[in-house]
Parts: sequence; structure tokens; C-alpha cells
Amino acid sequence: MSIPQQRPAGVIHRWTLELDDPAAFRSKFTERHDVAVRRVECPLPPFNRFLHTAVGTEFRWGSREGWTDEEWRNFVDRPELETWVLYVKGTPAGYFETEYFADGSARIHTFGLMRPFFGQGLGSHLLSIAVQRALERGAGRIWLRTCTKDHPHALPNYQARGFQVVREETLPV
Repeated sequence: MSIPQQRPAGVIHRWTLELDDPAAFRSKFTERHDVAVRRVECPLPPFNRFLHTAVGTEFRWGSREGWTDEEWRNFVDRPELETWVLYVKGTPAGYFETEYFADGSARIHTFGLMRPFFGQGLGSHLLSIAVQRALERGAGRIWLRTCTKDHPHALPNYQARGFQVVREETLPV
């Protein structure tokens, strides 16, 4: 599956992808020494809000912009949710949030980079870390969603790491 070149006005195309076989995972890590990925150990809703805005605004993610402080706190401050941040030379460059479920699955809720860090192979690295972490935690199925509002390399990156499209939808904007 690839992102359609012509986007019909008033709709978005959305894909649900999953990785349910660890043997299908194709990691791609960077060799750079100025890159680190660290877990946010103390839930801090304003930090997640910052990351969501810094990464998602450009792509009009639109899902959390109107959340109250309490909604952010209820989402972030849960043991089943992990937030991981990619740093380049100590500067936040991207992040992902993964939720773990009782059925042994994991959902990557958000994933992305800030524009100054595009085109450096960091998306592949960060996604590899996200999948590796979910597998370490015992996830038998890792899933996520992307759409035509996302970066054009999002879907190809997910597929290159071993994710398979399991559902496609066309939705009104």
C-alpha cells in the first residue's frame, strides 16, 4: 500500500498496521553518537502536550489540541502508557507513546519527529526502538494508525520495519 498521489478533497485515507510476528521486525538503527532515546520516567502531562504540539501541529493531528489539563493527566499518568523521547545533541527531536493492553498487545499512539530532524534516518531508528521496547515488554501484537495527513514517509517507514496494513479507510475530514 502506498499513499495516494491525489488526495480527494474533504477526506483522509487512514491505514491500520500491525506487526504480530517478531521475526518480521526489520530494525534499522543509527550509528550516530549524538542521538539518545530515553523514557519519560515521571509522567508529566505538559511535556507530552509540548511533544504532541511540536510534532503533530504541522500534520494537523487534531486529536488532542482541545484537551484540558485533566484530560492530559488522565491519558499520560497511567502505568500502561510509556512515553519515549528522541534527543539529538540533548535537544528533543521526536517521540512516541505506546500503550500496553492486558491482551498482550501494544498500540503506538503517537510517533513522529520535529521538522529539523527529518531526512536523517532518525524515524527508522526511533520506530525500531519503539518496536524493540514493545517486544521486550512481551507484546505479541503491535499496532498503530497513520493517514494521509502524516508525513509522506510514515507509511513506508512502518512497512519497512515489518508492519502490515490490516485495514484501510477513507474518512471525511
